[in-house]
Amino acid sequence: MKKLSASVLLLALCATISVVRGAEIPYLTGRVNDNAQILSESAKELLSEKLKAHEDRTTNQVVVLTIPSLQGESIEDYSNRVFNEWKLGQQDRDNGILIVVVPDERRMRIEVGYGLEGTMTDLMAGRIIREIMTPRFREGDYDGGITEGALAVISVLEGQELAEAAETGEGSDSSSLSGFSDLEMPDMPWGARILMGAFIFGIIGLFTVIGIMTPGFGWFLYVFLIPFWATFPIIVIGMKAALVLFFIYLIGYPAAKLYIRTTPWFKKAKQDLRTKGKASIGGFSFSSGGSGGSWSSGSSSSGGFSGGGGSSGGGGASGGW
Repeated sequence: MKKLSASVLLLALCATISVVRGAEIPYLTGRVNDNAQILSESAKELLSEKLKAHEDRTTNQVVVLTIPSLQGESIEDYSNRVFNEWKLGQQDRDNGILIVVVPDERRMRIEVGYGLEGTMTDLMAGRIIREIMTPRFREGDYDGGITEGALAVISVLEGQELAEAAETGEGSDSSSLSGFSDLEMPDMPWGARILMGAFIFGIIGLFTVIGIMTPGFGWFLYVFLIPFWATFPIIVIGMKAALVLFFIYLIGYPAAKLYIRTTPWFKKAKQDLRTKGKASIGGFSFSSGGSGGSWSSGSSSSGGFSGGGGSSGGGGASGGW
């Protein structure tokens, strides 16, 4: 029984280590490494020739890798591990690019070396993924998606325009916000988008209303909520709509607060704060607290709101289909 238990623990440990490590890094066999076996021989030959010709002209090293599964690892972490293990690009220039496609999980990424981040920006990489590669992959055309995606990368590195995107018309509105259209619409199902929107706008909307209604303390909330209105709506409605909403907040909040200051109930609340040290507005109780005011919802409990952040191991963009 003890030997059996030890064996089970050993297997569990091995499985845990495997999940933590994620997918294995394959050997670098060439400029096109089709480990998932989704490319035709003709596509691999054509793509290898194009990538070699580009490397001969510029010394930029563009490599394609396909694998069946990430085995639980994020595509960002895996792509970064492969890039650094393979040491793509010239040592003194860091001019390598790795295109990773994972068909079983419908994920892809363009990982960009530090030396090329000024040319192949995250927004441009996202545009290639969304406008060129994703439509082909959804049609089951891996040859076309990977080949045209890699050729688009080459075009950008050589200072050319994305002709494929211009032909489809999907990138025609990018000039209005200097390329910000890559974040125009989040890659999220409508159901999840509605739920996420209800959560985000419910919280920051509540604090916005409280700030507008609150004498004194409301101006602190105005400044405090600026980064939340500037970033969180992008997740739900995209860059352009979020930018419009942000400007509405910047102008609308002070305008609404200045208007409310003229209403009788606001004047009464302000007078109560000055004379009694507390006031009640719309079911919320406010107290001066000696520092501009505080608020509660009819009880002694209070709460706070804070945001989180993250980091990325390298430049590039990811996508799915």
